[in-house]
Amino acid sequence: MSTSGQGERRLVSRWDSFLNFFTSDTFAFIVKRVLQGLVTLLLASILCFLLIQLAPGDYLSTLRENPKISPDRIEQLKRQFGLDRSWPDQYFRWLWQVVTQGNFGESFVYNRSVASLLWERVAATLLLAISSLVMTWAIALPMGIIGAVNQNGIIDRVFRVLSYIGQGFPSFIAALLLLILAQNTTPLFPVGDMTSIDYNDLTLLGKILDVAWHMILPTIALSITSFAGLQRITRGQLLDVLRQDYIQTARAKGLPENKVIYVHALRNAINPLITLLGFEFAALLSGAFITEYFFNWPGLGRLIYQALLAQDIYLVMASLMMGATMLIAGNLLADLLLKFVDPRIKLGDAN
Repeated sequence: MSTSGQGERRLVSRWDSFLNFFTSDTFAFIVKRVLQGLVTLLLASILCFLLIQLAPGDYLSTLRENPKISPDRIEQLKRQFGLDRSWPDQYFRWLWQVVTQGNFGESFVYNRSVASLLWERVAATLLLAISSLVMTWAIALPMGIIGAVNQNGIIDRVFRVLSYIGQGFPSFIAALLLLILAQNTTPLFPVGDMTSIDYNDLTLLGKILDVAWHMILPTIALSITSFAGLQRITRGQLLDVLRQDYIQTARAKGLPENKVIYVHALRNAINPLITLLGFEFAALLSGAFITEYFFNWPGLGRLIYQALLAQDIYLVMASLMMGATMLIAGNLLADLLLKFVDPRIKLGDAN
């Protein structure tokens, strides 16, 4: 067969795969979820805007208490920020800018574009949340599996005690204890900021290791509660699957125990865990805000906290919308991963 004929066949095959994807249940499911997500974001934006507006005072309230700022200047700022307009007018102007220009408005406090402020900080927050997610799953899954296999044994009891202790430590308590540890072991663990003073003078490998060094304590603080809950869920799901008849049948056929556990049992036990992935990611983002505050991590946490105190409306709105978007995207990713792990699942029938 000629080279040109083989090329035409590959081109036709790729085109068929392309068409099959856009006519598949998976693509229809993605479109449906995206449309649902847009409606959810719209409703969430309305609710967030109303909650901010119902709070007493506004950004100019503090400025009015400053005798050095004249009433004329206050009125000028009020018109500049659009605070002289009615609530519906403020909201629809903001929404129209977001839809048509991707413009989330200007921060009152920083006098800068909200999008640029968030873009500077989001990478640090995502780095902390993703590293915590990886650590949580890397620790919790093996502990859950070992605990289920050795049910009521010494190892299982030790792991259950650890999970109970972990669930009893919220992120801010864990952060405080780790700060005390860092203070007593200085300079073993750095506290504050994301990099060292001489960061710019380091090599590429040195910069990576420096950031990783600063991530140790914040990542642990963010992972403790999450790992404890996931470990218990993993253990419970695997124990439930190991009691099923088809597992007993596999053992009766003489299959090795490792194959029974890791091929047959774990594959079915992990499905509910993947479903929790989207909620876990969103929870880590909200927990990261608290952890960032304690460890002075240059992420979204301190930025949003200051925006809430100052009632910087557009910065708060954009931050809340980002959190809602992360939750929607995380849930969609979890559903797609569930389909990848178990092809028997029909996404088109999912609600």
